Amino acid sequence: MRARTRDPQPAEGPSKSQRKREMLALQALGESLLPLADERLDHLPLTPELIDAVRTARAIRAHEGRRRQLQYIGRLMREIDADALRAALSDETRQHRMATAVMHAAERWRERILADDRALGDWFAQYPDTRESLEPLVPRARGELAAGGPGYAFRELFRKIRDRLG
Repeated sequence: MRARTRDPQPAEGPSKSQRKREMLALQALGESLLPLADERLDHLPLTPELIDAVRTARAIRAHEGRRRQLQYIGRLMREIDADALRAALSDETRQHRMATAVMHAAERWRERILADDRALGDWFAQYPDTRESLEPLVPRARGELAAGGPGYAFRELFRKIRDRLG
């Protein structure tokens, strides 16, 4: 006598374990929204209910209440396009890193320009269109530093360099 074999049921969608992993990933993505400022949340592809839930979660200090609110955020996350949210967060992070890099480069250029006239010549060789606006600021900024601290010209020099680099 032959052993009966059961016909395997065709899988209909992801397994329960896979669905749970996906829900936990959405909950974690929702939790990553908590430290973001309100104006950043407003620019992300989120529903108003989700934004309100994130704001509420920030205020909850009790462990169990916070855990339940995060679960609620995870449920609301199922209604949005998580890939679009990830892309928006990635773009925002990239823009922030680029802005930070420009600021650091501007600081380095300002330090070099104030320390050495050759650096100022190098700057004008690369960016000749800035000569008119930067040339009068450099001696004033140097004077401010010699007098005891940065002042208006020092900050204005940075702004003009940053704006040109950015």
